[in-house]
Amino acid sequence: MVLYKQEWKSNLKGFLIWFCVIVGMCFGCILMYSSVEASLSDMGDIFAKMGMMSKAFGMDRLSVATMGGYFATEIAMLHALGGGMFAAILGSNLLSKEEFGHTIEYLAVLPLSRISMLVQKYFAMVSMLLCFQVVGMLCYLGGFAIMEETLSSEHLLLMGSTQFLMMLEIGSICFAVSACSRKNRMGAGLGVAMIFFAMDILCRVIPAIEDLKYVTPFYFCNATDIFTDVKPSAVSIVIAICVILGSVILSVSYYQKKDLQ
Repeated sequence: MVLYKQEWKSNLKGFLIWFCVIVGMCFGCILMYSSVEASLSDMGDIFAKMGMMSKAFGMDRLSVATMGGYFATEIAMLHALGGGMFAAILGSNLLSKEEFGHTIEYLAVLPLSRISMLVQKYFAMVSMLLCFQVVGMLCYLGGFAIMEETLSSEHLLLMGSTQFLMMLEIGSICFAVSACSRKNRMGAGLGVAMIFFAMDILCRVIPAIEDLKYVTPFYFCNATDIFTDVKPSAVSIVIAICVILGSVILSVSYYQKKDLQ
């Protein structure tokens, strides 16, 4: 597990920066709720009547004047987008950085098979994403306790677990891209995350492209749906798991035959 530990060590700085920025912003928004509650009460009806914009962000179903609505429509969305972007950057960089940075020659002389190297790097990504999600959710629970607010533990657990699955799907796709490329594809990875996020918004307001909900992982982890008791689609969950497994299989099969330089 030497390579696993090395990946944690080399990515720790980036992990802490992303965690502090995303979770710190969301945690701060929770603590700000009492100071903006009065303003949100006046604006709740306005937000709910913004037509397609309200529908896209779920403000037609949840009032931002309540902690639950405020958290689901604002904070959880920010956390999901930030987590998806972090997963994309992490997955895009894990393998391609070795060739791009000319360190693959060093790894090649170690008593490690390519599969072992892939597995250790992949599980380093999984554990970092899991840590990001679990510690982040614990921070938010702490924020609710400070504000003396309570939210449904069932909703929070479902949101946290589906968001982790979303992050893992994006990270796995970008990991496969990293395995198949000799260059750093961080920009492409971020593009994948942003396109998926845009798909989630568009398929909610444009009936003609509603089926995109089965493509984007942001759809099944949408906090507004979860907090209004809309269960994630089983089909979407199965598709996400298949994409993850397919990405891992593609990474292994391609990387074993790849001419590493």
